[in-house]
Amino acid sequence: MPRPRLHRKLVCDPKVTFYKPQGIPLKTLEIVELTHEEWEALRLKHSESLDQIQSAKKMNTSQSTIQRILSSAQKKVGQAIVKGYAIKIIK
Repeated sequence: MPRPRLHRKLVCDPKVTFYKPQGIPLKTLEIVELTHEEWEALRLKHSESLDQIQSAKKMNTSQSTIQRILSSAQKKVGQAIVKGYAIKIIK
């Protein structure tokens, strides 16, 4: 039986939940799903300019977990930008 998932503290809700390349109809695009946790980790690290330890404390999780979440989020965002995919933020 897997370990139960800890509740992570997510302070903000994204004001926008969809990003897509300009001028391309959404129905023709691939969609990359970014979790609310991934969005929050990116926000804390890059928008609030916190380091991983501070971000982990704000989200009530460990530094290694924040590293894993950030790595996943950055991979998804990078893939979307390079390949022209849409990004959907899910809860």
